[in-house]
Amino acid sequence: MTRHSASFGRRALALPLGVAVVSALAFLPGTAAAQPDAPSAPAAQQQADGSAMSYVVNVREGHGGWTAKYVKKAIAKAGGEVVIAYDQIGVIVVHSSDPDFAKKIRQVKGVQSAGATRTTPLSAQSSDDIDAARPLSAKEARAAAGTAADGQDELEPLQWDLPAIKADQAHKESLGSPAVTVGVLDSGVDDTHPDIAPNFDRNASASCLGGVPTQKDNAWRPVAKESDHGMHVAGTIAAAKNGTGVTGVAPGVKVASLKVAEPATGLYYTEAVVCGFVWAAEHGVDVTNSSYYTDPWLFNCRTDDDQRALVDAVGRASRYAERKGAVNVAAAGNARTDLAQEEIVDKSSPNDSTPVERTIKTADCFDLPSQLPGVVTVSSTGAKGLKSSFSNYGKGVIDIAAPGGDSTAFQKPQPPATSGLILSTLPGGKFGYKAGTSMASPHAAGVAALIKSAHPKASAARVKALLYRQADAMACTDPYDIDGDGKVDAVCEGGRNKNGFYGVGMIDALDAVRK
Repeated sequence: MTRHSASFGRRALALPLGVAVVSALAFLPGTAAAQPDAPSAPAAQQQADGSAMSYVVNVREGHGGWTAKYVKKAIAKAGGEVVIAYDQIGVIVVHSSDPDFAKKIRQVKGVQSAGATRTTPLSAQSSDDIDAARPLSAKEARAAAGTAADGQDELEPLQWDLPAIKADQAHKESLGSPAVTVGVLDSGVDDTHPDIAPNFDRNASASCLGGVPTQKDNAWRPVAKESDHGMHVAGTIAAAKNGTGVTGVAPGVKVASLKVAEPATGLYYTEAVVCGFVWAAEHGVDVTNSSYYTDPWLFNCRTDDDQRALVDAVGRASRYAERKGAVNVAAAGNARTDLAQEEIVDKSSPNDSTPVERTIKTADCFDLPSQLPGVVTVSSTGAKGLKSSFSNYGKGVIDIAAPGGDSTAFQKPQPPATSGLILSTLPGGKFGYKAGTSMASPHAAGVAALIKSAHPKASAARVKALLYRQADAMACTDPYDIDGDGKVDAVCEGGRNKNGFYGVGMIDALDAVRK
C-alpha cells in the first residue's frame, strides 16, 4: 500500500507474483517536526463531540513514586482517567474527553511530556488496508514435498531464504534453545498452528490492546478477518522443525505473541506498543521483533508536543526491555526511500484521520520503534542477494540486512524454490508468501535468538555485538538498477563493511551457532 509520493509502505503486505509492489511494514527514520510554514494536524481536532481520546503522560522518575502519585491526582483534576500506569518507566495511559487535557496536564509539576496517541476518538477508528498473503497452492506443496531431502521439513525446499543466511547449515549443529523466547509485537499469533504450537510460550504472551495486558481467552490470537501479518512473522522466526510445513530460522526457540495491532484497523498505537515492550521485559523475553511503525505518525517529531510524548513513551519502554536483557529488532520500511536524507515529505500522516502534507527534518523526527537508540534496524534483500526493490535504506540508519523477498520478476530464486517472496505460516494451519522488510526483520530476530542460545548469559549488548560482528560484509550494489530499465533506482553510500543498503552485511545463522 502506497503512502505518498515517496511510497512510504505500510505493514508487511504480500507482493503479487511478478508485480513490484511495496509490501511490508514500513519503518521510516527521523521525521523532523513540520516546518514553521507547514500545516499541522492538532491531535484533538476531532474531539469536538466529546468523545474520549487516548493519551500518554510521561512523568519524572524517582522520588519514591511521589511524582507519579501527584500527577495521577492532577490527571483526575484535569478531566482524565488513568487506564494503566507503568510506574517502572514513568508512563501513564489516560483517557479524557476534554480537548484541552494535554495542554492542562503539561503544566503540572513532574510531567515531562504528554500527548494524544491518536487523532481520532476511541469510538471512531478508521480502517486501513492490509493485503492478504498469497496462499501456498496445493500444487506447490506437493511439488515441494517431493524434493525435500532427509532432515528437511516438506516445504523447506521452497524457502530459499534459509540457505541465503546459512540457516540450513546451522540447523545441523543447533536449532536454538527452548530457554530462549522471541516476542512478536504484532497482530497476533495463532498458537494452534502445527508449526507454532510446539514452540509457543503462553506465559510470555498477551494482548496489549489499549495499553492494558491481558491473557484471558487467549487474547494474543488474531481474530477472524484480522491481519495474518504477525503469524507470518512468527513462523519465520520459530516454525518447528517437525517434518511438516516450513522451518523457522531458530526452530528450537520459543515464540510469544504480544498483540499490539488493533483488529479493526490494523493500526499500532503507542499505548499498545509501550505495553508490549514492558510485558516482554518482565516476562523473560530475550528478543523482540517489531515489523511495523507506531501509528498514526509516520515520523514522530520532538518539536511537536504530542509527538514528543510518543517518542518519550516508546523510547522508555524499549530501553526498559533492553535493560532487562531483550534485543529489540525492527524493520526499516518499504518506501524505497533514503532515510539518511535531511528532509522527507510525508503526505500520509496522520493515518487515522485526514493526512496533512508536511516536510520533516530527519534529525528531529523518528520512526518508532526502528529509529530508537539500541534498536537493530533491518533492510531487506531478495533471492539474488540484492537490496529488495521496496526496501528503505540509508547510511547510518540501516544496521544489518536479511532476506525479505522481492518480486520474482526482479529476483528469481534457484529451483526448487519458485517464488521470490518469503514462505511462512498463516492462521488456521495454512502457509503463504509475503515480502517486505517486515519479513527481513524476523530473520534477524531469529539469528539473534540463535546467538542467545549459544551464549545464554550474554547481555543484549553482547548479543547485538555478535550479530554485527558475524554478519557477512556486502559491498554496495553499484549501479543499482533492480528492474533492468537502464535507470539507477537508488544510490548506496559507504564501504563494504558498512553502507546504506546492507549496514554491516547479511546476517549469518551458521556463525551464530558456532561462535
